[in-house]
Formats: sequence, structure tokens, C-alpha cells
Amino acid sequence: MDVLLIGSRGREHAIATALKQDERVDNIFCIPGNGGLAGIATCIKMDVTDKEGIGEFLDANPNIKLTVVSPDESLAGGLVNYLSAKGHRVFGPEAAPSKMESSKAFCRRLCEKYNIPAPEYKIFDSYEKAKKYTSTHAFPLVVKTDGRTAGKGIYFCRNQREAENALYDVMIAELFGEAGKVVDIEEFLEGQNVIVMTFTDGKTVLPLPAVKAYKRVYDNDLGMSTAGMGAYIPAENYTPEIAERAYKEIFLPTVEALNSEGIPFKGALSFSLILTPDGPKAADFTVRLCDVESQVAVPLLETPLLDIFNAVIDGKLDKIQLKRANKAAVCVVLTSGGYPLEYVKNIKINQGDTDDTVRIFHAGTKLIDNELRTSGGRVMGVFSMGESKAECAENVYRNIAKIAFDGMHYRKDIASDKKNK
Repeated sequence: MDVLLIGSRGREHAIATALKQDERVDNIFCIPGNGGLAGIATCIKMDVTDKEGIGEFLDANPNIKLTVVSPDESLAGGLVNYLSAKGHRVFGPEAAPSKMESSKAFCRRLCEKYNIPAPEYKIFDSYEKAKKYTSTHAFPLVVKTDGRTAGKGIYFCRNQREAENALYDVMIAELFGEAGKVVDIEEFLEGQNVIVMTFTDGKTVLPLPAVKAYKRVYDNDLGMSTAGMGAYIPAENYTPEIAERAYKEIFLPTVEALNSEGIPFKGALSFSLILTPDGPKAADFTVRLCDVESQVAVPLLETPLLDIFNAVIDGKLDKIQLKRANKAAVCVVLTSGGYPLEYVKNIKINQGDTDDTVRIFHAGTKLIDNELRTSGGRVMGVFSMGESKAECAENVYRNIAKIAFDGMHYRKDIASDKKNK
């Protein structure tokens, strides 16, 4: 059988790498793919929101028996609905439950209605009312765009001036366009942040190991929020007791709440948790496998991804046992200079001979006349697994020194014990 992946990130590269090892998979296609995926998949130049075009491509390639949809714009735009209605077998949630990521207002109100532990919040569609609210509220506060911004529309505000600047950027300057017309202002929760990705068929929920992710662009968690600068497994402080509470109080109740709303979720549902003194709370939701986090979690999976995807689609996830290698893993992301704001594309990438302790997962890359060039903000992830995160980090940073392109930026403190909040 053949498989189609929708997306162009390191996540798709990690998924394709895993599927390539499955003898049941003959060919992998990817829309649109990237310069690294081109080595293991057939990349098709097509927009990920072109439902009709993707449907026609599947109709013309009947040996494709599974399509995996990851981009948030594809999910929110109803690609899964469209392809499923045409009789294609698709992994990913439909548009309605995808609002858990595409609308902060929706997910916050769902948590409130069903008593799912989450930050206190207020939703505003007025700049003046939002500014007035921050003037009467204790700091720090978190300002988030209601709509999709690939993890960039999050501001951690220490005082009134920073809050007003954030609201101006989002609501008046329209830095994120329509996504910032409505904002979510939340209390700041003290505690370690971890990401837990889960698979669910709407009944059973199977969590992957918790991942420590680094979202800020600069070392020591400074600068703007991004879609991810690095990650590692295992996440400290995510004890079995906390994992049980998160499952009983957040993961399963969220899936049950969506069922109660008449919009069952089938796919990968990921949770950004804050481990507060009062227990875990859901800071954010992602309706797919997260990008950087997938690059440390997927390579450790021993249960075939094909079995997991099919079990989710068929509603038989209770028959699956998630097995993983008992290893540590680290991934560091190399970005274009200026990311997550404006950056220059089409920069030549010089990659030396990295050793076999690492894998390179491509994201914002493209091949032009067999020359690798940048095409996005997060260019590639350098991954290693081993006996400890210290060993993995040493492998990663040693090999990063063999990669170069103008403006290349990366954090130097991934998997460091200096600061992990």
C-alpha cells in the first residue's frame, strides 16, 4: 500500500522515516514535502488547503490507502471531512473538534463548561476593553490570539506596559491578521511546562511520554514564543502520579466533553500542561502530533505507526499497546535569522558529514538544482537518542557544528539543567 502525508515539517519527516521502515508501506507521497522528505518520499507541489486538488490526486492514485493530515490550516479547513466524504481513509480530526486549536475561545469555554483544569481567562474582541481589563488585573498575565498563529501569538506580560504593547501588536497593528481580532487573556500559571501527545479514537486515549519543549526563541526562555526551538524526553517531574491525574482530570474528560458536544475527536490530540502545585492544568491544545515534539517521540515508538493510525480510524485503539524504546532523546531546531518574525528565504545550506549518532529532520528546506536551500523559519531539527539526555545533547551540538547557513540561529541550552521552566 501507499501512504500520503499532508505537510512539510519535521513532523512529517519523522513520520515518513518511521513508515518507511514498515514493510507494508510501498511508497510515500507528501504534499508539499520538503528538501529532506524528497529523499524518502515523492513530494507533490500543491497547497495543503486545496481540498479539491488533493481529492483529485487521491482519486488518481488508488493504491494510496491512507492519508495523514497534520497542518492546522488543513484540519480547520475541513480537509478530513472532504476526503472522508469522498471515501478516502484519513487520519486526523474533522473541522469541528479541530476548534480545540483554531479557537482559544472555544477550548477555554469547553474547559470551563466541563470542569477541565485550565487557567482562568477572559475573551475580548475590543482593544479598549481588553486594555482596561489588564489595568485592573494582577500580573503576570498571558495574552493569546484566539486564532491560529503556529504558536507565535502568545505574549507573557510582566506588567501593564507589556500587556498594552501585546494587545496593540495583536489587535491594532494586526501582526497576526484575523487571528488576533479576538484575544484570550489568561492568568499566568507557575510550574513546569510539558507537552503530552495522545492518540484517541473518541473512546480510548493513549498518551505518549511527556516531552519537555522549548518555545521561546532565545536561551533562558527569552524572546517571543515560537512553534518550538527544541525538545527532549524524558520530561522531569512528570511522575506516574501526575500522569494519572492528567489522564483522569484532563485527557479523558476532554475527549468525553467533545463527545458530549456532538463533535467526537479521532486523531492525535496534544496537551500543553503546566504542572502547578495544585496539579496539572491544560494551558493549550494541539489537534495533531506536535512538530518538534514528534521529532523526539516518534523515533522512539516501537509500535508501528500504521497500526496506530488504522486503529484510530477504525475505533479499535483499545486493541493497541503503545511500546517505546527506553531511551532518552533530544532535538534542537535550526532556524532562519529573524524567526519567528521576518526572515530571508532561499539561503544555501552547507551540511557536512554528520555522524550516525544523529538524524536530521527537515522542515523549511527545498532542493533547487540538487542544492539544499532554506524555505521557512524552522529549517531543520537535529535529533539524537541515547542513554541520557546529556549524551544526546552532546551528540546534537557536536553535529550542529557541521551545518551552516547565513543567519542560522539555534538555542544553546536545550536539555541543559541551567534553566528548564
